[in-house]
Amino acid sequence: MSATTKIPSVVLKSSSNQCKMPMIAFGTSADSNKSSEETTKSAVLEAIKLGYRHFDTASYYASEKALGEAIAQALEIGLIGSRDELFITSKLWLTDNFPHLVLPSLQKSLQTLKLDYLDLYLIHWPISVKPGNWELPYVDESITTFDLEGVWTRMEESQRLGLTKSIGVSNFTCKKLENLLSFATIPPSVNQVEVNPGWHQRKLREYCEAKDIVITAYSPLGGKGASWGTNEILDSHVLKEIAGARGKTVAQVCLRWLYEQGVTTAVKSYNKERMKQNLEIFDWSLTIDDHEKINEIKQIRVVKGPVVSTDNIWDGED
Repeated sequence: MSATTKIPSVVLKSSSNQCKMPMIAFGTSADSNKSSEETTKSAVLEAIKLGYRHFDTASYYASEKALGEAIAQALEIGLIGSRDELFITSKLWLTDNFPHLVLPSLQKSLQTLKLDYLDLYLIHWPISVKPGNWELPYVDESITTFDLEGVWTRMEESQRLGLTKSIGVSNFTCKKLENLLSFATIPPSVNQVEVNPGWHQRKLREYCEAKDIVITAYSPLGGKGASWGTNEILDSHVLKEIAGARGKTVAQVCLRWLYEQGVTTAVKSYNKERMKQNLEIFDWSLTIDDHEKINEIKQIRVVKGPVVSTDNIWDGED
């Protein structure tokens, strides 16, 4: 394996110029021990050296500034020849999930990142939260009507203006996607959701495939270390057995399984060796027997959502 790994890409059909998105993104998500800006910046620079070209952030993660600084430094020292070599994803947070705030929020993200455009901009959750000093998880009285059609119209405008090359959603069910597609002029390119060997999302993946919507898996390893995460994936006896037989890590088995499902991933590790290992999944395969064993793993959704009452988020699609 070379020092700089070439990551396969998938074409986003609803994007401007059908842009290519690398199948593995380097995640910079918030966690219970929020990383310092310098730590994030160093990790991103190391990731670029290793071959990562897709970086996933969000206004909520508070990592946009560090990512932007790392990109600027990578250009300055010649790690990349131009910004166009990178694919940058960011997201619209719940408190900005209103038609009149979409463009200002995107422009604020661009300003923080010091970029002229994003490659992908996502609606982070299908929920709108009233302005105010609310804490997570958001209580019922903080939630207000989510004007999906109004918000999506502004998302489409942001793509037409060239502020982002593609637009998409996160945490959308089949039912919510069906509603969105009923009026969208530009369909969503991506739906970023929890997918891992413990939460296969078969129905949603099949629906998105039929609609040319690319699935990106967050928490591909179960979110271990995050306040909401679980150790069950990385501690799975089934996955440990497969990993031992293949001479791989459990994380590599998870990422390879997702790749073989045609699912793109956003994986977060700031540990240099694990960052490297997470890219070493393209020159080997899982067996039919491996897949059958993974199909038998108990299924449970780990990510419940950022609100106290989750009844309206998942539409019973468990």
